[in-house]
Parts: sequence; structure tokens; C-alpha cells
Amino acid sequence: MDRQNLTLMTDLYELTMMQGYFKNKNRNETVIFDAFYRKNPCDGGYAICAGLEQVIKYIQELRFDREDIDYLASLGIFREDFLEYLSGFRFSGDLYAIPEGTVMFPREPVVKVVAPIMEAQLVETAILNIINHQSLIATKAARVCYAARGDGIMEFGLRRAQGPDAGTYGARAAVIGGCIGTSNVLCGQLFGVPVKGTHAHSWIMSFPDEYTAFKAYADMYPGACILLVDTYDTLKSGVPNAIRVFTEMRQAGIPLTFYGIRLDSGDLAYLSKRARKMLDDAGFPDAVISASNDLDEYLIDSLKAQGAAITSWGVGTNLITSKDNPSFGGVYKLAAIRGEDGRFIPKIKLSENSEKVTNPGDKKIYRIYEKESGKLKADLICLTEEQFEESEDLELFDPQEPWKRTLLRAGTYTLRPLMEHIFKNGQWWNMAPGSRRAVLYRPPEKI
Repeated sequence: MDRQNLTLMTDLYELTMMQGYFKNKNRNETVIFDAFYRKNPCDGGYAICAGLEQVIKYIQELRFDREDIDYLASLGIFREDFLEYLSGFRFSGDLYAIPEGTVMFPREPVVKVVAPIMEAQLVETAILNIINHQSLIATKAARVCYAARGDGIMEFGLRRAQGPDAGTYGARAAVIGGCIGTSNVLCGQLFGVPVKGTHAHSWIMSFPDEYTAFKAYADMYPGACILLVDTYDTLKSGVPNAIRVFTEMRQAGIPLTFYGIRLDSGDLAYLSKRARKMLDDAGFPDAVISASNDLDEYLIDSLKAQGAAITSWGVGTNLITSKDNPSFGGVYKLAAIRGEDGRFIPKIKLSENSEKVTNPGDKKIYRIYEKESGKLKADLICLTEEQFEESEDLELFDPQEPWKRTLLRAGTYTLRPLMEHIFKNGQWWNMAPGSRRAVLYRPPEKI
């Protein structure tokens, strides 16, 4: 996206509601909105939070320039006094959020906005757009990485992503979800993530023969020599030619620091096992065997179960698009309005669909761990004024099915606040510049 000012990246009804508040309500009335989701993607057991850094940038730069005001005026639905108000608009509220990389669960606030009602209303669409997309891709990446059981996962879906933004921010989210790098060079430049890549079939086909193509590539990139072996015949041509090149490199005294082959078609389990034996027999037991070809967590799990000799995986389309679950489903709901006495009055949305009934009030989240093992046990959603002591028994229940309960005995668990205070009175305030990354990003936990 060429345009850097994202202020008008919003649904029109946010602005029409703002004008309604401007005319009919106390525009400085403080409210609480919660951004949360109702169901884990891919029918999984958790999600991974991502996108907070872009939310912070959006709010810091949130302002209507002359071009924005002129465009809104051209729509013929906004009054001059409201447009004048927008021309001086700045976010002045507070924002709390779950750090990026954190495991999260349905119905708990991912982002909590405490701000004058007009400000809190405006930021809804952008927050959901940013958090929904990046959390979806980070979650999909985490699932793929889990299926790989410790093998490295490379994201290279840029050419199949739904546009430049989805490809670039999706690659960022994939790294947050556990990928070791991306093929997206722009993502590497913008966010400092590792960029990796080999070559395409066109490289092989552009040379007189496969060996010459491999030799030329190895001469240029001896320290990162991964050769694509399935252009013609994987076992009769590709792997033997790769072995020939590796042998010549060794004989020439070139250190084989990172080298191997990539498979991009065929029966990956069979081909990888045969290729592994050929490489081992030729004296290259540490050669990498990487694979691609429409992979996802299910296919990787199946290949693992078949004993595939693959230790590095390139995952593109199914990861960058989250093909089997293309949307995250996060929502943004009013939770409370501050009364004249300064206390928040809870607000609830009711529905015949029980999953759409919201949790009212000013909330916080505690993450609960088993004291002895340190493993994540559960999350506790509660009101901000509620206090809990680890020295007391704690009974938990499912907010959707409250008859499902569990009792944690005193002294067997520990509590940790999950959300961080990101903005205070419109300012990103909570950490010194050198340590803000600690609040933005939290490495994924073992669950």
C-alpha cells in the first residue's frame, strides 16, 4: 500500500457514528471496548497473537490530513463543525494488549481500548484488520511448526498471498508463529527477519544441462548451496548431479557448511528416503533435505509418520493464506461506559446465539501456571477490581458452559497478568525505548 496514512482505513459507519456522538452525546464520555475472538482458527486449541506493533504505529500516526478532510467533505454527509473536529483529531486514550507471540484463547480481550467514545469507535476497524490477519497467519504458522517437530519451517508464499500487504505482514506474522525465515525480501528489510531462498526450475532449464546449472550455482553460493533436484528426474539425474557437485566442492577444499537438496514434487516420503541413502552412501550424511509442494500441517504430519527423511520445509500458499481457515473472526464490542461517579457501568450484548453474548465490564486476564511444572494451566478473565491470592483455592469455570468447573488448590498454581498497558493518555508510555520490544513481543509458550 503506497499510502502511509491509514486514518481512512475504516468502515464508513465508524465515521457516521462518530458524527452522531458529536451531535447527540458527550463526546468525551469514556468507554471500554474489547477486541476478542470467539473460536480458535482451524478448529485448534489456541491462537497466537500478532499485529500489535502495527496497531501501535497506526495509533501513533492517527490524524486526518487536508486530503482526508476534503474527501470526507465531498461525500456530502458530514457537517463542517464535525470535519473541523476531525482536523485536530488525536487519540488520547489508553490501550491494553496481549503481547505478540503470546498464546491466547477465545473470549479474552486481545486489545482493550479505554478512551472517549468517538476515539474508541474510530479505531475499531483498523485494530480488527491488523490483529485478525496477523494473528491468523501466526496461528497457522504455529500449527505448521508444531507438525514439523522441531524442523525448520521457511515461509515463501508471497506470490500466492492476497496482495503485497498480506504477503509482507503475513510473512512477519509467520516468523512470530515460529518460522525460521521468509523468502520475502521486503519483509526482511522492514522487520529484520531472516530471508532465505534457493533457485527455481527455470535456473536449471536455462543451462545446457542440470550438472552445469548446479555447478554454476555452487560456485556463486558455496556457503548456502541447496540444489533443486526434481527438474528432470529426481533419483536418476537430480540427486546424482548434486552429489557430483558436492564431491567436487569437497575435493576443491570448499567447506560444506550449509548444503543439500530440495524436493518440490512427487512422492516426498519415498524420494526423500531414497535421496537420504544416496547422500549418506556418497559421504554426505549432513546434507540437508528440504521439501516444498503445497505443504501444510496435515501433510507434514503425514510425511513425518511415513518416516520421510526431510528436515527442512518450505511452506507457501497454505500458510500465507491460511487456506483451510481464511479469516480469524475477531470482534470489537462495547464493554462498559464510565458513569458520573467515575466508575464503569458494565454493558452487555444479548443474543439468542449464546456464543454472541458478550462479557461485560472492565476486565483483566491472569495466566495461570502449575506451580511445580510451570506449564500453562488456564486463563482467568475477571474484573479489574477483583483480587486473587495464590494462597487460596481458586475455582474456574468455562464462560460458555459454566457447569464445567475445575478447582485449583491453594499453593499449586501461580498467576501472571497477561495484558500490557501500551498507551496511556494517547502516549506509548510503559517502557524505556530500548526495552519496549519486551512488551511488544513475548516468545510462544509451551502448552
